[in-house]
Amino acid sequence: MSAVELVEYIVEGLVHDQEGIRIDEIEGTEETVMELRVSQNDVGKVIGKNGSVARALRTLITASGSREQRNYILEIID
Repeated sequence: MSAVELVEYIVEGLVHDQEGIRIDEIEGTEETVMELRVSQNDVGKVIGKNGSVARALRTLITASGSREQRNYILEIID
């Protein structure tokens, strides 16, 4: 399972409007930026209290990326 598939799978379980999920990958020379967009009503669910859910997602992406030998950065776009 790639890092993008992992994020999509987890976010689908968090949000109410699953059709509003969009993940764009922007590849750079050193790292890949993942832009996560969800519907306006679900942004708080993805970020979590004090950013705890976002922090956990970033940790999982880092672990998954190290297996693929890629550096990922997760940006949550609201």
